[in-house]
Amino acid sequence: MDFTPTEEQAAAADLAARILADHSTPERLTAAGTGSDAGLWKELCAAGLVGAVADTGLLGLVLMLEEQGRVTAQVPFAASCVYGLLAVAAHGSPEQRERLLPGIIDGTVVVTGAIAHPEALPPTETASGPETASASETASAPATISASETASAPANLSVPVSASPSASAPVAAPLSLSGTLTGVLPVVPWLRDATHVLVADGRRRLWLVRTAEAAASEPVELTAPWSAGRLTLDGTPAEALGAAGAYDDLLATARTAFAGLQAGVCAGSLARAVEHTNTREQFGQPLAARQGVQLRAADAYMDTEAIRVTAYEAAWRRDEGLPYVTHALTAAWWASEAGRRVVDTGQHLHGGAGADLGHPVHRHFLWGRQLDAYLGCGGELLQELGELIANGKVET
Repeated sequence: MDFTPTEEQAAAADLAARILADHSTPERLTAAGTGSDAGLWKELCAAGLVGAVADTGLLGLVLMLEEQGRVTAQVPFAASCVYGLLAVAAHGSPEQRERLLPGIIDGTVVVTGAIAHPEALPPTETASGPETASASETASAPATISASETASAPANLSVPVSASPSASAPVAAPLSLSGTLTGVLPVVPWLRDATHVLVADGRRRLWLVRTAEAAASEPVELTAPWSAGRLTLDGTPAEALGAAGAYDDLLATARTAFAGLQAGVCAGSLARAVEHTNTREQFGQPLAARQGVQLRAADAYMDTEAIRVTAYEAAWRRDEGLPYVTHALTAAWWASEAGRRVVDTGQHLHGGAGADLGHPVHRHFLWGRQLDAYLGCGGELLQELGELIANGKVET
């Protein structure tokens, strides 16, 4: 394997770093609050960075998301690229790609995701057999979740929805299947900015919903200052995206991308801690001269590198067309477990300043904590990975 960026990937990452750093000043981040920076989002899209993901692949996106994480730039870059551009490009029909991709690339269409953890989804079977059925078999199966299946879903299920395909839907073409969704999405990140939400139902089918057509929407507060909301669907029109296997690919892609974002958050937090401990003196010496400080910083550096290299590996494998689901799980586990340690260290090494809610390092702490549990916390991810190992499903 070779993680050396191509010229296109390096150029995109460098351009993203310059734009993100120039616009993500403490003053602008404070002004944005929990919303996105519309000016920054417009400039990123105008520079072609969203569209560049189609050419640079998932590894290119991970490199750019690292730069976003370093400065905690307040834009839905990761969400719209993962749930929008990559999802539609990989699993959309030709008509969906032609209709949606131009808007996603220029930023007029913003897509976010509301997908459940696999272990929280109730088991289902198609009319032709288990979930491993082919695309044509899946197309002939009804997408409706029965009342008993919905009732058996855990209370904390992030997407407890039921899907009913319309009677006129052409069952022989799963990519053009339309239907309606009913249920509640308790937490949808970046909902205020999104024009569309990608939803997963209990059969692991992906559905694209227009936020304007939802029954109700209300704001929800997150740990990180991202705009989020609770979305209620009640017979809301939806269009299917992809067929068998699309959900697993989307979840692995999302875990890899957000692990890359976490690597950047951790790198930014550590950089601030290093700067602070080298300039802050105590008893006539910089704090960085103390062995305890050095050890904490060294551990944080190794944790950050572990997040980065596992995210790179998973992204590289997807771009090369290799199996990468377990590698994405590994990257997500490092992002959760090690990411929490790094942002804790970054705040701790700032001493009293780190407790200041207005200090820049506190944003890294909040982002790191949010990403710690996003798409599965460490324990859940480890259990999922362990079950794959026990069942002999580990990829090589």
